Amino acid sequence: MARTGRPPQDPASRLERAHRILDAAAELVLRWGYDKTTIDDVARHAGVAKGTIYLHWKTREALFSALLRRDRVAMLEEVTAAAPATLRGLLREIAAGLLRRPLMTALLTHDSKVLGKLVRQKRLGAVDGVGASGTGGGAGRMMLGQMAAFEDYLAVLDRHGALRPGRTPQEQVAVLSAVLHGFLLTRDMLPPESAPAGERLPDLIAETVDLALGSGMPQGEEGARAVRQATLRYLGSMREIALSKLAASLGVAAEALTAPAGAPAGLTGADALVGGEETRA
Repeated sequence: MARTGRPPQDPASRLERAHRILDAAAELVLRWGYDKTTIDDVARHAGVAKGTIYLHWKTREALFSALLRRDRVAMLEEVTAAAPATLRGLLREIAAGLLRRPLMTALLTHDSKVLGKLVRQKRLGAVDGVGASGTGGGAGRMMLGQMAAFEDYLAVLDRHGALRPGRTPQEQVAVLSAVLHGFLLTRDMLPPESAPAGERLPDLIAETVDLALGSGMPQGEEGARAVRQATLRYLGSMREIALSKLAASLGVAAEALTAPAGAPAGLTGADALVGGEETRA
């Protein structure tokens, strides 16, 4: 039976309840899709009253925006822990993180089977903070965050000879988007015997981007150190922005989210398949 009452005033308890609701929403949207998942379903699955959900989020769209923001933060926490030292390493870890997270992959590829109307609203900019239309489209916003920070990052790489000369930041974003979308969208179009193994996709994505954008020139110790520092600094800025947006969605201070709390462990692996064993007519 669903538990009733207002969300607890204690910030830690309130945050725990919000994560429990998001866990339920994540499981249901991957099982049934966004369009078939109602607030009643989420409340029942989370063991709370329907009104309690509306005390956390005013609309259904706000609830699912918070879910997508949480997934993005969890992904960036994983990338940060890997401490990539180059653009190729950064892209490899981001691609791996996306592929471990079905909701992020669905958002990036505009998968209406999973995200339904939310994808259409995102394209129109109606869903704030989850990759609405703007610089670089879905892949650009998902992977690169704020364009100004990305341009600063590329400028450091360019100064130290890590990039192929003559490409504008817009062209570089276009290459990144085309490669990422290309690999993700075609993996289900190819016959099984022709498709690359799933675990190889992050390396293939990163290698392809590196061949297109990288200079191919060896770097000295000073250049390698500067690129590593710039990569980690840029990754830190992406993480900070994602944390601030998630904190706004959860109604807490960003400091309360310094650990990747609440990430649903059962939804990051191969068993978190769209549709699962249960479907809804």
